[in-house]
Amino acid sequence: MTTPTHVLLLCWRDTRHPQGGGSETYLEHVGAELVRRGRRVTYLTASYPGAAREEWRDGMRFLRVGGRISVYPRVMAILLAGRLGRGPLADAPPDLIVDTQNGVPFFASVVSTAPTVVLVHHCHREQWPVAGRLLGRLGWFIESVLSPRVHRRNHYVTVSTPSAEELDALGVDRHRISVVHNGIDPVPEGHADVAAPNKTHLCVLSRLVPHKQVEDALIVVAALRREHPDLHLDVIGDGWWSDRLHEKVSELGIADAVTFHGHVDDPEKHRLLARSAVHLMPSAKEGWGLAVIEAAQHHTPTIGYRAAGGLAESIDDGQTGLLVDGIDELISATRKLVDDPDLARRLGAAAAAKAQGYSWQKTCDGMVSVLDAAREAR
Repeated sequence: MTTPTHVLLLCWRDTRHPQGGGSETYLEHVGAELVRRGRRVTYLTASYPGAAREEWRDGMRFLRVGGRISVYPRVMAILLAGRLGRGPLADAPPDLIVDTQNGVPFFASVVSTAPTVVLVHHCHREQWPVAGRLLGRLGWFIESVLSPRVHRRNHYVTVSTPSAEELDALGVDRHRISVVHNGIDPVPEGHADVAAPNKTHLCVLSRLVPHKQVEDALIVVAALRREHPDLHLDVIGDGWWSDRLHEKVSELGIADAVTFHGHVDDPEKHRLLARSAVHLMPSAKEGWGLAVIEAAQHHTPTIGYRAAGGLAESIDDGQTGLLVDGIDELISATRKLVDDPDLARRLGAAAAAKAQGYSWQKTCDGMVSVLDAAREAR
């Protein structure tokens, strides 16, 4: 049994969306690799100011409709229209659908007869309160109760064992869950050499949204400034929480010790990672932690929270980085690596060796196996 001719990827954002992140990177790499293997791929997602309604990239057809919330009913309408031979999918109905559940799925299998695989990076219990009391409760009900019931016969893909365990706890049968880890892009040409990092240079590579808790990295800088007056933090990434983080920097009095770089291109991202001795990832929740592996490519170890979920798998505690419990331990662990550059280098070398085991080709191999199994089961 071969992989379907036409694979439809559903996701509420793509990587060109101002708030696109790791889950979108994962899906686009899978789609591009499927194209290279002879499949037809359509990526259906939300629009944003200045976005083209339709474009081709990496062999994939990108279609954008609706906004942050309206994309969901608009996608369902397109799927229904396609079954009637109308709309943008009229010429080629999908043979298989990957329905990405970023808190809320598209419920494609309700309106489409194509086999559906549900892609979940992590569950959003800790993030829903940001949406407000009413919407947060509704979102968590959809994610934790409604979606597992609707998709009770569908196969799931997630990116780490902790995320698979979360789905299992919500009632998704464990035998229907496959773990397919993130891949990693090669370091851009000219940035592959191991740089000599500054031992007091720290970095955060993250979208700037509340659950990433970049505030905790700022608190680390404020706590260690007396011991290390030359300590500096590079914040790489952007997001709607940026203004609040700038306010926090002012409150802590560390404006001269923090640089907000915003969204940067890949060469600049790798340059900043290479010059950092330690990468901080104080996120409350991660499905995997792609930034952990990106930092590891430059022998930069990561310190993250054990309770974040996927970080317990992307970081081998005490070997490729450090896992901590709470802000006090985050401060202590950062102090430990800044005070002991040899330890930071040893962890970084092990992290770099681990990073070599991941590739988008391997990720696609795993996804193809799941897609074939889903279609054969149907």
